[in-house]
Amino acid sequence: MPDSEFQQYKGEPVESAPQEYPESGNKGGAFDPQLPAYSGNWKVLLFVMVIVLSALFALAQYASHWKKEVVVREVVIDGLSILSRSELAANLKGYQGKNLQQLDAAEIRKRVVASPYVKDAVISKELNGIVRIRILERVPVAMTVIGGRVMAIDREGYLLPARAGLFGQVPKLLEVRGISRLRTARNGLQQLDIRDSYLLQQFLDALASTDYAPLLVREFHLEENNHSSFVAVQAPTRFIVGNDGNFKEKLKKFEIFWQKVVSIKGFGTFETVDLRFRDRIFTRDPLSPEVPQVNPL
Repeated sequence: MPDSEFQQYKGEPVESAPQEYPESGNKGGAFDPQLPAYSGNWKVLLFVMVIVLSALFALAQYASHWKKEVVVREVVIDGLSILSRSELAANLKGYQGKNLQQLDAAEIRKRVVASPYVKDAVISKELNGIVRIRILERVPVAMTVIGGRVMAIDREGYLLPARAGLFGQVPKLLEVRGISRLRTARNGLQQLDIRDSYLLQQFLDALASTDYAPLLVREFHLEENNHSSFVAVQAPTRFIVGNDGNFKEKLKKFEIFWQKVVSIKGFGTFETVDLRFRDRIFTRDPLSPEVPQVNPL
């Protein structure tokens, strides 16, 4: 017998006997591959979930109690450019030191929008004791005189009482004349008739899109029967643009006419310049108003 640890045999290889696993019905300790590996841990998971939920509930209760004790430290107003904080502060007295949670945001908003220059306000209460008021102001785009009072006009046609320093805070406002139709809105402010407001806004938008006209136009006159007009600086001439829109094209014609005619003949040469007609400009000489002159472009 060789000294090797393993014996060698010749002939057919010996097959290993198949391994047998007990059936699932046996009660022995045999491994069942169909059972989950951690099927016994559900009790641990349930216990952890109960602990977490209890902690969250306790935290919520503490936060609720803490919120009831928070008082207003400061009232912060954002979004002001025309108004000053002092102008709104009179309506916001007495809030500092009050319980934050008990403050009525709707009541604060009502007090803030009482100012004619406030279009809307958003009130938020922060957990650090700050009440934040975000203001959306009404921005004047024109001005007028109603009953001897100077009034500003915003983009929606609302009339706003003139206030100290207004015309120094905003660019030079176009003066509007001929306002005859006013209505009282739900917020108590007077507002231009919707047709006049729309017409004015169309003219202002066209004016802003031109190159030189904003520097020259100083008054806009609302008139019926398609006769609305404007007046330029240093000239009494009425430039008729009508009520049917297309103001950008008419203002372009005005700029060309100003460069080619007014700058040469001087101011006050014409009583009226009619810009309503396509490809032509009609002028009327103040010395002979019965004889119209036609100056094609």
